[in-house]
Amino acid sequence: MRSIHAVLAKQTTDLRRNRLVFLQFVIFPLIALAFTGLVAKPSPDIPDTMFITMFAALFAGMSVPVCMASLVAEDRERGSLRLLVMAGVKPAHYLVGTGGAIGAVSLIVAVAFTLMTGFSPSLSGKFLLVIMLGVICSVLLGAAVGLLAGNVQAATAIAMSVAVLVGFGPMLAQFSPVAGKATAFLYTMQVSRLANDPTTSLGRPLLIIAANLAILAALAMVAYRTSSATASTGRPGTPWRARQATPRPEGVTAGWA
Repeated sequence: MRSIHAVLAKQTTDLRRNRLVFLQFVIFPLIALAFTGLVAKPSPDIPDTMFITMFAALFAGMSVPVCMASLVAEDRERGSLRLLVMAGVKPAHYLVGTGGAIGAVSLIVAVAFTLMTGFSPSLSGKFLLVIMLGVICSVLLGAAVGLLAGNVQAATAIAMSVAVLVGFGPMLAQFSPVAGKATAFLYTMQVSRLANDPTTSLGRPLLIIAANLAILAALAMVAYRTSSATASTGRPGTPWRARQATPRPEGVTAGWA
């Protein structure tokens, strides 16, 4: 528990300092409010909750993995991950601590989306649960990308590409039956369906989300162990090793950011 708390405290501090990450959390609710006020409410043919539920699902599938990948890749690039590995932090503890920081902020955003919908208490609880399940899956996806990418820039680029694929897949499915079949196995597809219609049965969608969750958790664990092995053995090409190999004046020791 101490290692989880330490990782959680560190990542929370990093999130507070990173304004660009903070912007990714607030941009989707703001866009949802703008579209609802300017497009949905003036039009009797568009439900008032249409854009709110749509952007809530997009937030879970697009914003969260990019933020998580950036945060994890920054740990790897700055050498913080190496210190955690040397301290004996287990993969599950690192993922829970880092994911907890992202998840806590995401929960605030998800609650904001839920309040914006105006659903009944029962539907609100179901809506919030679905969005947070999507957030958890995206946290694991982003962690895997961040751990396997070479640096922050690469992690952000890869995570954004993956996020566009899994985030916009449900939107494409609305216009193409082929896209619907191709993306039916994605957790974002099920999150989008349940968010747009909370009265839908949870049975099959939850099974698909659970399967995605198990696969992404295993992938994140493998990525952490791979990254841990790289850090502990000092393979060429890792950012921290490159910095350690840089000549320094006598008496100057390496510092870890």
